[in-house]
Amino acid sequence: MRNRRTAKTVLRVRSGQIVFSQGDPADSVYCIQNGQIKITVVSQREEAVIAVLDPKQFFGEGCLAGQPLRMATATALTDSSVVRIEKAAMVRFLHEEPSFSELFMKHLLSRNIRIEEDLVDQLFNSSEQRLARILLLLAHFGKEGNTEAVIPKVSQKRLRKW
Repeated sequence: MRNRRTAKTVLRVRSGQIVFSQGDPADSVYCIQNGQIKITVVSQREEAVIAVLDPKQFFGEGCLAGQPLRMATATALTDSSVVRIEKAAMVRFLHEEPSFSELFMKHLLSRNIRIEEDLVDQLFNSSEQRLARILLLLAHFGKEGNTEAVIPKVSQKRLRKW
């Protein structure tokens, strides 16, 4: 369902369905309404999961920094609903809506902090400490009201790549 005035579309994606693929044109930003989205990167040898995103998180924002092609693949982990916002509309929203700009900036800063934490974790912690951290992150431990009783099944091979 597309809203012409705001150039945004609500997409319903099934578990396992690809939202966009690595190498696709980067022409829009997405925000998760409900469900979970997995972001992966594929090299010639293997695939690595670089993020598991939850509702109210954005993805695909590289287009705003001039990225012409998608650097990763976004796949629904569960049946999900995502809002696709065309690049021009996103830029307009950021300029015209201070509250939206603040929300988006908080998202970007949180993502940057998480990437820095991941790098420090990779550089200085043992594999056991990294595994414990990943499991806590997947369970949303310490995030008020968001803890899950069941930890998703993730292979040891995937955990080593995070």
